[in-house]
Amino acid sequence: MKLKLILLLVLLAILINPIYGQNEPKDTTYKKYFIGTTAFMIANLLPKPPSFYQLNFGYRITKKDVVSIELKTWTYRHPLGIPYGDSFESPTLEYPGFVREYGVGIVYQRFLWKGLYAAVHIAPFLQKYVDKNGNKIQNGFQLFNTYRVGYHVKLFKNRFFIEPSIAMTHWPINTNTPESFNKLEKPWPNYFLFEPGFHLGYKF
Repeated sequence: MKLKLILLLVLLAILINPIYGQNEPKDTTYKKYFIGTTAFMIANLLPKPPSFYQLNFGYRITKKDVVSIELKTWTYRHPLGIPYGDSFESPTLEYPGFVREYGVGIVYQRFLWKGLYAAVHIAPFLQKYVDKNGNKIQNGFQLFNTYRVGYHVKLFKNRFFIEPSIAMTHWPINTNTPESFNKLEKPWPNYFLFEPGFHLGYKF
């Protein structure tokens, strides 16, 4: 469901780009600041919502270099390293509860050619492990990194933008995991490949 939704948004971005993105003069002055989020928050409308919320504040240092702060919180009920396939979000691999995370990340984005960019997100997360009855078990810590390649599409005279992307996520540090959760984590890697993304925002 999530993958189909993101792929639909990426298709819309490709269709919109010739209309809005390519008609701007090449010497259009760029805006230095932006505020943004991700279209993945639409998933909060699903029967089992991830309670995912994200807010980005960014600053364009040069035309090619951008830094931003990313505020993020979400819940998940399966090991993050399960790849696409039969096991992905399988009920048999669901945690005996869920994990709630809160984090503040730093993002560096480098434009490579026109709207094509690469980005690195580094976010430390405080984790709250909760059992099936809604009771807190314990706290944990996770360092969550994202390596992203995407395309920046300018809209409405460069005031708005969308950024379809594809990413690899990696969590090299994941501490203080309850044993009941850790048993499900162990068979899977600490990375996930080909995660779709769709950011959007307003420049000023």
